[in-house]
Amino acid sequence: MDKLINISEVSKLLEIINIKTKKPSNYILRYWEKEFKQIKPTIIKSRRYYSKKQINIIKLIKFLLKDKGMTISGVKNILKSNINSLDDYNSYSLKADYHRKIIKDKSKKILEKLKKIKKYGKKNTY
Repeated sequence: MDKLINISEVSKLLEIINIKTKKPSNYILRYWEKEFKQIKPTIIKSRRYYSKKQINIIKLIKFLLKDKGMTISGVKNILKSNINSLDDYNSYSLKADYHRKIIKDKSKKILEKLKKIKKYGKKNTY
C-alpha cells in the first residue's frame, strides 16, 4: 500500500503556504478537492491523507493553475482529456512544460543539498 501523507505535509511539500504566517494553507487543498473530482483523499478519523498518485494529480493542478495561469474550468477540461495523451511529441506542450518544471524543482533541491554538504559536510583530515 502507498504511504499516505497528511494534508499539512502535502501543503508544505507543494509549497502551498501562507506567506505571512508560514503555515500550510490546507484550505486550498480542501477547495481543490471540491472542484476536482480526481482528488480523493483517504479520510481516517476525520483527517485527510493523500497517496503518491493523489499528490501527483495535485502537483499537476497546481502547475496548471499557478504556473500556467489557467482557470479552474480549463484545468478540469485538461484533466478530463487526460494529460498523458496531450501533445506527446510536441516539446512546447503542457506535458513538456510540466515535466520541465518537475526536473527544475528536483535539480534545485539537489543543488541546495549539495551546498549544505559543502558547507557542513565532512572536513578533510589528511
